[in-house]
Amino acid sequence: MTPTNNVASSTSMSVPTAGQKRLVIVGTTGMVGGYALRYALDNSAVKSVTSIGRKKLGISHPKLKEVLHQSFADCATLADALLGQDAVVYCLGTYTGSVSDTELRAITADYTIEFARVLRKSSPNAAFSFLSGKGADPTGRSRLAFARYKGEAEKALLAAGFPRVYLFRPAYIYPVQPRKEPNFSYRLIRAVYPVFRLLFPNQVIRADDLAWVMVDVVLRETQERQGLVFENRDIRAMVKSQMPVRDRAACSTTFRQGSVTESKMRQ
Repeated sequence: MTPTNNVASSTSMSVPTAGQKRLVIVGTTGMVGGYALRYALDNSAVKSVTSIGRKKLGISHPKLKEVLHQSFADCATLADALLGQDAVVYCLGTYTGSVSDTELRAITADYTIEFARVLRKSSPNAAFSFLSGKGADPTGRSRLAFARYKGEAEKALLAAGFPRVYLFRPAYIYPVQPRKEPNFSYRLIRAVYPVFRLLFPNQVIRADDLAWVMVDVVLRETQERQGLVFENRDIRAMVKSQMPVRDRAACSTTFRQGSVTESKMRQ
């Protein structure tokens, strides 16, 4: 866990939640966002969940408000939906190679920055949990476009003025449920995952574990202003130390049997 240079860090994430939170999740039809939605809906610390995305979820839940938004290049029309929110879990993204470089930068950096701009005006005290990626480079010097664009988004979020920003940099995200893999590399890693996990445990994280941590961290109460970077090793440690086995079993049952089905939420 790495504190950023311009925001004070704190160890108070372990403080229990106080009161129910209004939570926004962006990218709920994606793999990590889907698990984040399921966990949030099942969490008693969450009062309401506003899902923002391009596609209908096809589900209903007393806590859930669904907002369809087609162009994240302009988020001005989301201002009302973002009023009075306590936290955001931002999981919108795409895979390198699946779109052009121009689209990759727009989706990875521009959309994030535009959404944060509108959120800051509507809910200036919201906590922000951002799905970044391993190797994200805020200096912009990386040779990898994905790393530069994620780094650009991270830098903008830390400068936006939110009291708490949490940047998650997972390595390989294991899908848990079968899906159509985006490219050969992902198909290969999934095929050798049991061995890969044993040999390189800090280079993998389960999608459901990552989603749980991203939601849980913004529900924590703290009086400190902070910006924290969580590398894959940190994320694994948080899952291991903060989530009791019985709670994980209960969440897994909810994921399988709840109103939010795997087939509807799969990427």
